Amino acid sequence: MTSIINTLSKELGIKPTQTEAAIKLIDEGNTIPFIARYRKEVTGSLDDEILRNLYERLVYLRNLEEKKETILKSIEEQGKLTDELRSDIEKAETMVALDDLYLPYRPKKRTRATIAKEKGLEPLSNMILLQQPQTDIYKEAKAYVDTEKEVDSAATAIRYAMDILAELISESAELRTWIRKYIFDNGDVICSAKDPEAESVYEMYYEYAEAVKKIPGHRILAINRGEKEKFITVKIQADEDRIHGYLEKKIIRDTNKDCTEILKEIIKDSYKRLIFPSIERDIRNELTEKAEDGAISVFGKNLSQLLMQPPIANQIVLGWDPGFRTGCKIAVVDATGKVLDTTVVYPTAPHNKIDETKKKIHELIDKHGVTLISLGNGTASRESEQVIVEIIKECKTKVSYLITNEAGASVYSASKLATEEFPNFDVGQRSATSMARRVQDPLAELVKIDPKSIGVGQYQHDMNQKKLSESLCGVVEDCVNKVGVDLNTASVSLLEYVSGISKAIAKNIVTYRDENGLFNTRQELLKVPKLGPKAFEQCAGFLRIRDGKNPLDNTGVHPESYKAANALLKKTGLDLTTGINSDSRAALKLLTKDTKKLAAELEIGEPTLKDIIKELEKPGRDPRDEMPTPILKSDVLEMSDLKPGMILKGTVRNIIDFGAFIDIGVHQDGLVHISQISDKYIKHPLDVLNVGDIVDVAVMSVDEKKGRIALTMKNLGNK
Repeated sequence: MTSIINTLSKELGIKPTQTEAAIKLIDEGNTIPFIARYRKEVTGSLDDEILRNLYERLVYLRNLEEKKETILKSIEEQGKLTDELRSDIEKAETMVALDDLYLPYRPKKRTRATIAKEKGLEPLSNMILLQQPQTDIYKEAKAYVDTEKEVDSAATAIRYAMDILAELISESAELRTWIRKYIFDNGDVICSAKDPEAESVYEMYYEYAEAVKKIPGHRILAINRGEKEKFITVKIQADEDRIHGYLEKKIIRDTNKDCTEILKEIIKDSYKRLIFPSIERDIRNELTEKAEDGAISVFGKNLSQLLMQPPIANQIVLGWDPGFRTGCKIAVVDATGKVLDTTVVYPTAPHNKIDETKKKIHELIDKHGVTLISLGNGTASRESEQVIVEIIKECKTKVSYLITNEAGASVYSASKLATEEFPNFDVGQRSATSMARRVQDPLAELVKIDPKSIGVGQYQHDMNQKKLSESLCGVVEDCVNKVGVDLNTASVSLLEYVSGISKAIAKNIVTYRDENGLFNTRQELLKVPKLGPKAFEQCAGFLRIRDGKNPLDNTGVHPESYKAANALLKKTGLDLTTGINSDSRAALKLLTKDTKKLAAELEIGEPTLKDIIKELEKPGRDPRDEMPTPILKSDVLEMSDLKPGMILKGTVRNIIDFGAFIDIGVHQDGLVHISQISDKYIKHPLDVLNVGDIVDVAVMSVDEKKGRIALTMKNLGNK
């Protein structure tokens, strides 16, 4: 365990005491959000990102240790475990290094080498390897001729001996480690077209080469997909003469000319047939794994920013799910998300019932007091947008609209969850309702969808799906717990992401609420079936009760800290039931100047005290309020209206390794290449941009035929 603690501390740049404390808390069954928020004193304020990285690496390192034990036991049972080998295995830092060491001892199928050994050729192979000066290897080989064993000549005997040595060389951990590093540092990824005449999105890779150590992750994923779809072939190429030279230097002693020539042939065969194919797989797997990890990290940040977009509160919203043949599905919801009305309109081809559509929508706007239209960005969205703008111009009251990313809406509307929520609705009505609710509370609505279906990056279907799912679910969990959840209105979908609450407990909470009425205190949670003291400890601080018996229940203060919080309230004269005024705020500020002294007086840790103060300053606060609000529109711009040099406001829709896609209101997102994002050098778009950011952009070029818009953010005063 000590070695794991030291490794994790070094990798994450934290103290061993922090690592040890975090591992202990994880092993005790505490969740990452709970540890990050309520155990800061114990971990030295490690945040959720570091804790998740620590947990992921902890699992890997523990699996590595477990595998070491298994391998040591296996080799020991074979009677081949030496002190040196044990030491090498115990020092191995990766699964690949461990596999290299275990390779000679791993049980294997019959190979050319094992067949040769069965024919009794191992002594001859040893003679060739020893390269004894006076040995006539061809003469010695005659002694192994045995027609019954299908060894019909000295040449055949030598060929069998060569097979044994080729496998022996290929199983050397030292040689494999050097070759792998050499190819990684000096090799190239080579791509070529299977059919140079075939049209595809992979044409840039039809004749392409890039250094292994420099190729970026997004290119690896694109190449992998092109290979999978059979448009390109991919291989790794390195200087074979240099590798052969290295192997010859390590193996050949030049004391027997005949043996030297035979060994040179063996080295070429071993490298081409056994070593290179295996190492090429290893390197491509490593490149893919790194690319996936990088992409998953970007997906996670994009998803987090999408989920943390601020709700557009106090609006009656008309959700518009656009379509052609089947029409546009409409749903109106009130400010709480309750569905007031649904219908279908047909303003687009082949129906083109524009006047009828306008009449229906005007009736809905007047009847329900609609103030905002949320238009999905799917098929027929552009055509729908034109109609919406005309409707808004004709409205007597102020109505705005915005384009809403509908990624995952079709998945949700056809799901079991949506069927349970709206049993009398068809998929179109559910989708339109989702469009409306997504702007009212993005987090509450998006948690109903599998995170992988929300569409937050490129190549997500080519990833390791288990790893992607675990990572994105972790992101959703962090966001939900960061915002907090209203216990009396939350759905099962939202509750199951709360720290310590399983799907079964989430269902029990909702059932208990339906049967017994609203919760008045957090303590009542302990009456919910299967929600014991440990689950309560993990979830209580993240659940909110508005207008309950205890005002602290509507804050992020954990019940375990209520005593300290009440003492603080008493000292400052604060009353959470009447709200904070300038006098009480001033008193709080004055009292908390020396937090170290005050924390000791209240018998709590200083980080916890600071968190309590933040909560008391803004009880019931929503961290999403600090995010930029979406742009509400009342007119439309066509792609044909765009001209180079035109400056527009846009919303960051998606971020990828080489740039960001910006919604500028023409229903075709523009791309800002990474080189055009900032006046200063940046390593990644995420260094300066977040999904949902409102930015100024200038049009660089427009290609209507290909639907491409190139934008720049340089020299526009963006922060």
